[in-house]
Amino acid sequence: MLDFAIFAVTFVVILVGAVLYLYPSSRRASGIPGLNPTEEKDGNLQDIVTRGSLHDFLVGLHDRYGPAASFWFGRRPVVSLGSVDLLRQHINPNLTTDPFETMLKSLLGYQSGLGGDVTETLMRKKVYEGGINHTLEHNFPLLLKLVEELVQKWLSFPQSQHTPLCAHLLGLAMKAVTQLSMGNRFHDDIEVLRFRRNHEAIWSEIGRGYLDGSLEKSSTRKKHYEDALSEMEAVLKSVARERKGSSSSKSTFMDSLLQANLTERQVMEDSMVFTLAGCVITANLCIWAVHFLSTSEEVQKKLCSELQAVLGEEPISLDKIPQLTYCQQVLNETVRTAKLTPIAARLQEVEGKVGQHVIPKETLVIYALGVVLQDADTWTLPYRFDPDRFEEDAAKKSFSLLGFSGNQVCPELRFAYTVATVLLSSLVRKLKLHQVERQVVEARYELVSIPKDDTWITLSKRS
Repeated sequence: MLDFAIFAVTFVVILVGAVLYLYPSSRRASGIPGLNPTEEKDGNLQDIVTRGSLHDFLVGLHDRYGPAASFWFGRRPVVSLGSVDLLRQHINPNLTTDPFETMLKSLLGYQSGLGGDVTETLMRKKVYEGGINHTLEHNFPLLLKLVEELVQKWLSFPQSQHTPLCAHLLGLAMKAVTQLSMGNRFHDDIEVLRFRRNHEAIWSEIGRGYLDGSLEKSSTRKKHYEDALSEMEAVLKSVARERKGSSSSKSTFMDSLLQANLTERQVMEDSMVFTLAGCVITANLCIWAVHFLSTSEEVQKKLCSELQAVLGEEPISLDKIPQLTYCQQVLNETVRTAKLTPIAARLQEVEGKVGQHVIPKETLVIYALGVVLQDADTWTLPYRFDPDRFEEDAAKKSFSLLGFSGNQVCPELRFAYTVATVLLSSLVRKLKLHQVERQVVEARYELVSIPKDDTWITLSKRS
């Protein structure tokens, strides 16, 4: 299980909700330096909204108050940790089950597992992780096919044509996740497009609408969100019924859930979690990786040399992926440089301590991952895209501590790494990637870090 949620899907909202509604009100201060409430009712909420995102707010907070800083969310105190050393101190004595699934299900209004049967929760998590691994093993040729279709499409483009990464790679992620998780129905592009429309309607509101309360203030937006969620749930239940009665030789993620004798509701919920999060994480890991590669011809050459040495002219296979160490470094550096998942959070269940500071029980603790991922005390030249940094043990250990590598990586990120590796293994051996002149690529920090606008590159055939 993860030591802590590595994705901003574990956004502060749910823990804030738990604090506000499940625990008695408290005004105990943490003793950690930070902001006083701007407003009695909302705390520093307006300060967060003004900065544009929680990540941007935390960057300013830690610049002003140091690696341990506090603020207020509503009437509750919040502590944010923004250094590797403080995170290490807080994580080690707080090993709990992975809150990722719990958080996302709570946002969707599903039974989160909080206070439920621990044995059942762990069993379902094991089934969930095993199902993702199983579907990759049994459907790897399909993944190769989907990637090769995209690469061949790009090969047909004129050299001067601008290629929109967000549009194309989100499409690849949608096809990969839906077909590998739910099977034949999503070989139909119409079904994929319908899924994409509902996915965007749901995902755009998770976090944004809950954080600022705007979803509840707009009946039109709320109805659009609820209609999309209802339609998505109906589709997932329908697919589950079809798969339960089928004898397909291709085992999907949903088949693994059905074989574990989960209820129809449980299958639907777990499928919703994977399809929602899996698509966004996979798409944006691929987008940022291709973008950063386009900025460095040297990194492309080094990656191409490794791919040719390990694979030759053959397609990649699952057993070859662990041998692609430099490709792994490229993806690690992509996650770090893009701050792919900038926020995680945990409720302090018992009184704790970091450094000289005591954290009272029931305090919301934020892990400011986006701050730590570009901390100059941890990373040399932190704003530079440099995969070679992960040749050093110190960088590997810090990255692993933050939950982005090793046994702590959550299954959705493992899935995304596999898709991105397959993509790069084909793309980089066949095409050179080039930046579009005068293009400025900026990130928008929501549940994950995504480009504010579509990102473009140009391509040329590799000789």
